[in-house]
Amino acid sequence: MKSHPYRSHTCGELRREHADLAVRISGWVHRKRDHGALLFIDLRDHYGITQIVVTPDSSIHAGAADLRTETVVSFAGRVAPRAPETVNTKLDTGEIEIIAETFEVLGPAETLPITVADEKDYPEATRLTYRFLDLRRQSLHRNIMLRAKVIASIRRRMTDMGFNEFQTPILTSSSPEGARDYLVPSRVHPGRFYALPQAPQQFKQLLMVAGFDRYFQIAPCFRDEDARADRSPGEFYQLDLEMSFVEQDDVFTVIETLFDGLFREFSDWKINETPFPRIPYAEARRRYGSDKPDLRFGLEIEEATEAFRTSDFMAFRRIVDQGGVVRVLAVPGVAGQSRSFFDNLDRLVKEEFGGKGLAYVSLAEDGPKGSIARALSRETLDTLRALLTSEMGTTWFFVADEEKKACDIGGKLRLHFADVLDLREKNTFRFCWIVDFPMYEYDEQEKKIVFSHNPFSMPQGGLEALTGKNPLDVLAYQYDIVCNGIELSSGAIRNHRPDVMYKAFEIAGYPAEAVETRFGGMIRAFRFGAPPHGGIAPGIDRIVMLLADQRNIREVIAFPMNQNAEDLLMGAPSEATEEQLRTLHIQVRQSVRKE
Repeated sequence: MKSHPYRSHTCGELRREHADLAVRISGWVHRKRDHGALLFIDLRDHYGITQIVVTPDSSIHAGAADLRTETVVSFAGRVAPRAPETVNTKLDTGEIEIIAETFEVLGPAETLPITVADEKDYPEATRLTYRFLDLRRQSLHRNIMLRAKVIASIRRRMTDMGFNEFQTPILTSSSPEGARDYLVPSRVHPGRFYALPQAPQQFKQLLMVAGFDRYFQIAPCFRDEDARADRSPGEFYQLDLEMSFVEQDDVFTVIETLFDGLFREFSDWKINETPFPRIPYAEARRRYGSDKPDLRFGLEIEEATEAFRTSDFMAFRRIVDQGGVVRVLAVPGVAGQSRSFFDNLDRLVKEEFGGKGLAYVSLAEDGPKGSIARALSRETLDTLRALLTSEMGTTWFFVADEEKKACDIGGKLRLHFADVLDLREKNTFRFCWIVDFPMYEYDEQEKKIVFSHNPFSMPQGGLEALTGKNPLDVLAYQYDIVCNGIELSSGAIRNHRPDVMYKAFEIAGYPAEAVETRFGGMIRAFRFGAPPHGGIAPGIDRIVMLLADQRNIREVIAFPMNQNAEDLLMGAPSEATEEQLRTLHIQVRQSVRKE
């Protein structure tokens, strides 16, 4: 049989039992070490690293010594076992080396703009511009392979649970998913545009109406929104799934089964047992100051409003009289901190959290101390002791404001102390469900009621709730799955009744004609028999980010955009040619900057 021109084995395959075997391997020059006489080259491919040895009397010594790192080379030679004292236990191939006899340069390399073997830190712009080099680095390469294995496992697990994978359109119409659309101009329909899907929401519901019962897809989604550490601008992937004839608990069971198996397969970290805790939205905001609580530590926000309803401490009493609240974070072990510690916290709340300041009382053996300790009556202090965590050495940090702001500031303060005091449980995944989201919220800028979550959700109580309740009191069958303070997904039991849907959109300012225009396909489908159905769509990027223990989502995406939604490698977005614009019937207009 003819030998392969490039390799008989990979760079991660050879072991001691292959000793004396004539082999050929190919890869990139990872490292090169010249020990005077012997030349050592670490050759790397996708599968691993193998050490190549070039002896001083070899005819290839001079040529091999001139090889630049990251040059692609094919070496032929014989496998030799390493002496016990030279075994490299960090490599799978560490018990052998190849005594090189010949080599061929397959792909020469120029001087590198970033190094690969040492994984030095470089500016993100440099890394993204030369992403093909960045991806050769073992840590990033490992993350991308983890992503591939996670997706393969998800597909296997979903199929095992009776789901079928379908693909939905990429060119579609605009939908109110909460972000700006990416628009694609139509050549054959001048002046009209497709929208790239923010999510396959309507299509997956139509699949349920069509009778497919259990659908999933590793779906690409497109949203014109700003980047964050846990969100990639432009595009992302999600595990999109939908189920017919289900209630909320049925969706939860599927996701809990999936995540319990998936996270145990790809991590040795602890994971909380199923079923995951279920926390109503209002309770999560009150206890944790967030609808994506990190449950790896306690330090819950405590309620102190009633203690000041009749108190003589007028600064807080006035806030309570105006409908505001007083919340407290009782932090143990900080009562003995310096004055500057508390002053810095006060400054943090004012300058970064948007608060009015941070009042505090420390419980010490010789009596309460702190910024408002002397201003509180004995009666108020006794009431607070009965309401709050009151061990000696604890400091009460007070946030008095309107409800939403008090929650936000309390939540940020809670996370701040988790960082400062290192409170988070290590090597642990803590999942929870956030349930009972409000169907609507009041938009202060638009001065109107808008959907607070997914507009296609079923309101709890159905049409009766929409017609008989204050819209801001209506809850929806909406839910989020959260892990370690990161929202992995939103989902809902869908509104499958046309009469309920018309009313739900009417409350949010959409007349029936607008609903027909924007969602006519789905409304028509619902008129011909729609099953109760629901679903969810966990983000693939965020799942892999958690499993890889990465803080930045760009570390688990092969070719991410930068924070300005630019692809520095391919040069996107780019300007269109005049011919392209004419073909698409488009004229570029410069935006007018308002003074």
